[in-house]
Amino acid sequence: MNILIILCVVWVLSLLFTHYLVHRPHQHWLSCINHANERSLHQNPTHGNGGLAILASVSLGLCAAHGLLPAPSLPLAPVYAGALLLATVSFIDDKHPISPWWRLLVHFIAASLLFFNDLHWPALPVVSWLWVVWMINLYNFMDGMDGFAGGMTVFGFGGLAIAGYWAEQPFFATSAALLAVSSVGFLRFNFPPARIFMGDVGSSTLGYIASVLILWAAQAKILPLGAGLLLFSPFIVDATVTIVIRLFNKEKIWQAHKTHHYQRLVNHGWTHQKTVLHSYGLMAACAGSALAMLWLNPLFQNGLLLAWAGIYGLLCYRIRRIGRDTHA
Repeated sequence: MNILIILCVVWVLSLLFTHYLVHRPHQHWLSCINHANERSLHQNPTHGNGGLAILASVSLGLCAAHGLLPAPSLPLAPVYAGALLLATVSFIDDKHPISPWWRLLVHFIAASLLFFNDLHWPALPVVSWLWVVWMINLYNFMDGMDGFAGGMTVFGFGGLAIAGYWAEQPFFATSAALLAVSSVGFLRFNFPPARIFMGDVGSSTLGYIASVLILWAAQAKILPLGAGLLLFSPFIVDATVTIVIRLFNKEKIWQAHKTHHYQRLVNHGWTHQKTVLHSYGLMAACAGSALAMLWLNPLFQNGLLLAWAGIYGLLCYRIRRIGRDTHA
C-alpha cells in the first residue's frame, strides 16, 4: 500500500513540475525553448526540457521507496552515475548545443559504467556496449512528435513493471512503475497539441535507463531478452530501419531529417493526434505480446517474435507506400 501511495504522489509531482516548467518565465535558468528545425514537426516555439519533471519526480519517488524495498539484485551506483552524467550533459546541450562528438563520447562513457556491475549480454559485452549507446540515441531520435516518447515510456516501462511484479522483483518493478507513472503526469502537457517536449535531458536518459532495465530483466530472468526488445520495438524498429535505409542511400546520417515512419505519416496528412493514438495501439499490442511470452515455451516465443518481424515489415512497407502514393 505504501508503494501505491508513492506512485500516486510521483504522478502528482510530475504534473506539478511539468506545469511549473510550462508556465515559468522564458528567462528562468531552467528555460529551454525548442524552435522549429529540419527534423521538427511543430511550428511554434515550445518548451523543451519536460524530461526534468520526469527525472526529478522519479528520483524523489526512489528516495521515498528506498527504505520500503529489499536491496536490488545488482549494484546500482554505476547506473545512477551514468544516468546523472547523461542528464547533466543533455540538459546543457538543450540550452547550449554541444558538439555531437562530445555527446557521443559521454554516451560511450555512460555505457561503459555498466561493466562495473557486469550488466551486459553473456559473451557479447561489446555488442551490449554498442546497443546501450544506440538506445540512448534512438530514444532521442524518436522524440520528435507530440506525446510519442511519453507514450513509449508509459507502455514500455509499464510492461517492465508488470513483469517485475510477476517475477517478485519489487525494486525492479517499482523503479519501472515510477518511470511509467511520472510519464503519465508529463503527458498531461505533452499530448497533442504539446505545450512542452521531453528534450534530450529526458529522451537520452530514458533510452539509457530502458537499455539498463532490459539487460537487468534478461539477467535476472524477469523477462526474456526478446520480450524486452519487443516492449520498446516501436522505437527500436523505426529508428534502426530508418538509419539502415539512409546508409543504403548514402545519406549523411548525422544530419537532421524527416524520414522516420512517424514523421512520414504526419508529413503525408495524418494529424499528430491520429498518428500518436495509432502508435499507442501498436505499443499496447507489443506490451501485451511481450508479457505473453512469459507463459510461452522458447519455440513459441521465437514464433511470436517472427510474427512481429513480419508485422513490422508490412507496416514499414505500407507507410513508405503512402508517401509514394501521395506523390503519384
